[in-house]
Amino acid sequence: MDSLTQIALGSSVAAACVPATHRRKAAIAGALLGTLPDLDMLLDYGNPVANFTMHRGFSHSLPMLTATALVIWAVLRLFWMPVTMLPLRWLAAILMALLTHPLLDAHTAYGTQLFWPFGGFPVFWSTLFIIDPLYTLPLLAGMLAVIIRPTSRTASRCLIAGLTASMIYLGWSWAAQSLVAGNARQTLEAKGIHDAKIFITPTPFNTLLWRIVVLSDGGHLEGYDSLVADDGPIHFVFHASDDAALAAAATIPAVARLRWFSNGFVQAFVKNGILHLADIRMGGHPDYVFRHAVAHRSNPGWQEIPPRRMPISLRPDFLAFVWDRIWTDRSD
Repeated sequence: MDSLTQIALGSSVAAACVPATHRRKAAIAGALLGTLPDLDMLLDYGNPVANFTMHRGFSHSLPMLTATALVIWAVLRLFWMPVTMLPLRWLAAILMALLTHPLLDAHTAYGTQLFWPFGGFPVFWSTLFIIDPLYTLPLLAGMLAVIIRPTSRTASRCLIAGLTASMIYLGWSWAAQSLVAGNARQTLEAKGIHDAKIFITPTPFNTLLWRIVVLSDGGHLEGYDSLVADDGPIHFVFHASDDAALAAAATIPAVARLRWFSNGFVQAFVKNGILHLADIRMGGHPDYVFRHAVAHRSNPGWQEIPPRRMPISLRPDFLAFVWDRIWTDRSD
């Protein structure tokens, strides 16, 4: 999620763990700790593919952050009076501020390596867009109330209300995704498509319009489902992928890494003899946020090149499309 959301979440959960007399300190500490995992964005891992796929790695690992929380708590307990006075409450505050960060990130499409270094695919539950005001604003209101008037009854109520509203909205996002998944499976089965790999994610800033990606031979299907307007089968459009080139270049490290990170949700295309891979989880055809040039055609086969990220090219009317599509039935 965006930094403001992580600040508000870390601040709110930390403040909720301590008595009113400690809340302002906990809210400020929680805001700082809530942004700590994203400092890995400042690291350079050597090339754009490594930077893309190693973000939300070790710094977002639940085991690593648990250990980090214990170290921070032990040091603060020696030198900072609030933690010395209420060590268990502050341990809970520090743990919650750090651990909620990757758990919330895992609700987006990007991919969060929750169990690094123990392997497995990055987790992307994809129930929230990376920025969602309806999730963030209640938390932000509670955080500001606590910082301004930490011991007041109003601040307590705002804090509890903000955390409760955010949890309800998070639960709704899971329910909404489940409804869309049911619609998608029903539509695909009617088309004779069974056991296909499906990815479902909300469109920007909302949980009413969802994008569905279905892997298929030679490419993928893409469709949208509005929980407000659509009342029929999902309309899917096929987009081709150069799967032959993708298979031929499969052993190139950047190709293997991108396929692993996206769990196979990539589109391959060749332009001027260069193989490009687009992560089809983020964006929409043909405008994907993450596209990388990874290999060039030679004799024999494909040869590795220094990976480079291609410029982002997003359609200027996409937000207008999203708003219109929420309210307009375009199902089959």
